[in-house]
Parts: sequence; C-alpha cells; structure tokens
Amino acid sequence: MEIGLCLGTNLGDRLANLQAAGEALDALEGGRVIARSRVYETEPVDVAKEHRNRPFLNAVLVLETSLDVYRLSREVHVIEQQLGRVRTGDRNAPRVIDIDILYANGIEVDSDELAVPHPQWAQRRFVVQPLADVRPDFVMPGQSRTVREVLMSLPTGPRVVPSRRQW
Repeated sequence: MEIGLCLGTNLGDRLANLQAAGEALDALEGGRVIARSRVYETEPVDVAKEHRNRPFLNAVLVLETSLDVYRLSREVHVIEQQLGRVRTGDRNAPRVIDIDILYANGIEVDSDELAVPHPQWAQRRFVVQPLADVRPDFVMPGQSRTVREVLMSLPTGPRVVPSRRQW
C-alpha cells in the first residue's frame, strides 16, 4: 500500500527532526520510504499569537508498506512520542514533530480514530506544495483535480518556500 505522509516541525533542530522521523518511518516493519519532497520553510497557520514567530519545516514522504492504515497510524503516534512530541489541548502548539497521513492508496476512512484523506489537505499550501513535488498527478479520493491543479488554485500565502537546508 502506498501512503503519503506530511511531516512538520517548528521546535529544536527542525531538519534533524524531519530526518529522524523519515528514518523511523523507513525502518517500520514491512515498509520503506519511496519518495521525499523538498523541505519547505513555512509560515505558521492557525497558531496563537505568541507562536507566530516559529516557522515550520514541512515535507512529504511517500511510504510503501504492508501495514494497514490503522496500524500505521498507531506506529506514527509512537514515532512522534519517541521523538519528543508532547500533545496538549492546543492542536496547533509548537511541536518537535507532527506526522499526518494524507492518503492511503485510494481508500477513504472516516472514523473516530482516523480520517483519510486528511480532511484539510487541499486548503493548506504547506501540505499541497510538497505533495506536488512527489505526486503531482495524483487525484485524492473524493477529488476531481490532481494535486498540481489543487496547488494552482491556492492563494500564494501563507508563505511556503524551499528551505536552504534539505535532507
């Protein structure tokens, strides 16, 4: 199964956080990373005023895995926790690492535990831009447009620019 994952970080050594998450995902039983986007520096979205000065690094990885999407979701949470992610009541608080499942082949999941495709992917340039690097012609379940077409329809802000530091 092919699974697209968006990674984000705005605390600590951000590039090292992305690299560690990528290595952990690549090391999962029955899986391997088959594509990675460029790394982008992105303006924080929907964060509290006191955190607006903490830009993110974001990237997309494509993972080929034999794990089902629910098991992968649990493994992703373990990786986040091992890398120092602390979940608080503020969903947009600064974080060492955030890993979101964007898509899983062509399946759709809408449960209390998981939503795939990610419900907000098409509104977030910091997701769509790196996804377009690796899967520009992919059409998400429930969509009629390719990732590239979705990207072209988005406003230019908030800022999403290639990082000087790449993995």
